[in-house]
Amino acid sequence: MGTSTPRRMPWWTVPENFSAPMVVLIEEDQEEHIFGPADKYLRCIEEHSHTLIQLEGWFTATGQTRVTVVGPPRARQWLLDMIWSMGSQDSYRQLRGLEMLQRVRRKPLTKEDLAASSNVQPDTGDLSLASRMGGTISLGVPQALPSPLVGCF
Repeated sequence: MGTSTPRRMPWWTVPENFSAPMVVLIEEDQEEHIFGPADKYLRCIEEHSHTLIQLEGWFTATGQTRVTVVGPPRARQWLLDMIWSMGSQDSYRQLRGLEMLQRVRRKPLTKEDLAASSNVQPDTGDLSLASRMGGTISLGVPQALPSPLVGCF
């Protein structure tokens, strides 16, 4: 009898990846900055992060977008960290968020990418708890970030 290596199941066949969607409210212009005009980069970000992302416009005074993400917990946390960093008032965190955005647009995330993100927690509380509970996190829009030039085409 030969030994075989265990086959890894595709992420979308694991029920736990759908049990606690991450829900975040972001400003419409931050949505366009992340996902591109007419959500041009949405599919690419989904493929590279191994997630499914749903964008819904919300009728609020400031015009927010509800972002719902399902997928492996580490991938959801990585995307939350990217969004949180891009919405930060701290220029270092904004730059880090922009680098993360460029990375997920260029190539699939690696285990190392996901591990690096899980080591860095947002500085205003445990957002992973809110996402596990289905909580809503509202983020501001970065003010002076240049538009990323790299991405899926």
